Amino acid sequence: MTRNSHTAARLGAAALIAFTLTASLAACASSGDGTGDEDPNAPVAGGPATPNLEAAEVTVLAAASLTEAFDDLATQFEQANPSVEITVSYGGSGALATQIIEGAPADVFASAAEPPMQQVVDAGLATDPQVFATNTLELVVPAGNPAGVTGLDDLANADLRIALCDESVPCGAASAKLLANEGITAAPDTLESDVKAVLTKVSLGEVDAALVYRTDVQSAGDDVEGIEVPAADDVVNRYPIAAITGDGSADDSGDASGAQAVAAAAFVAFITGDAGRATLDEYGFGTP
Repeated sequence: MTRNSHTAARLGAAALIAFTLTASLAACASSGDGTGDEDPNAPVAGGPATPNLEAAEVTVLAAASLTEAFDDLATQFEQANPSVEITVSYGGSGALATQIIEGAPADVFASAAEPPMQQVVDAGLATDPQVFATNTLELVVPAGNPAGVTGLDDLANADLRIALCDESVPCGAASAKLLANEGITAAPDTLESDVKAVLTKVSLGEVDAALVYRTDVQSAGDDVEGIEVPAADDVVNRYPIAAITGDGSADDSGDASGAQAVAAAAFVAFITGDAGRATLDEYGFGTP
């Protein structure tokens, strides 16, 4: 897994955050019932700023395909809530789910598919996951397409070097389903544990073609070229997110109302809200 710190300011984020905080505070001032019982720490739906968050360190485990988007989102959230530090570790969703179940510290889990999240829910470590994004597959080749790949059928060409995700991870399961739907038996030279590992092999020219998410093709820029696969629209990955509860939480206090748990809930609310949605759109993710 790769740990990422979030220090770079994002163009335009300050304006969005300032607007959201002002609007949120105005709404809080005008929507009370006069009892004075409103929770000052309640997450503000749709925006990164949550008034009065106490100091907390929130550990997020997220699918590898979310790397660029979540780096950006974590930076936005930290800028709006200076008392909170977000640390994100990325990897294959199945492996991350296993780590959470086996006791790895985590406050939030964001998966690239619903089955790994369901494993965590079934273990009693998360409740009420929310689907916040979707993604589909795309054929990807090195810049210049030196092997002359034209479509999905080329993945069955034994003369080409092919990379796929292992079927144990969401991108691999989706790839297997897509190929089966199209009646194609692929001849992969390598099976990788997450989609970023596949993308790296393509960008370095170590393979001639691979299947990755559309968002990964976008994030790689000029290092690769994407070839759209119309049939991929029938194989859509749904991304759920949830706060980790009980023994799985990185909050040593085990107190669901503690500062760390409150900050984790606020981060989830931000990801699933309007500002989070806008950023995910920029990185190519679909709307649930």
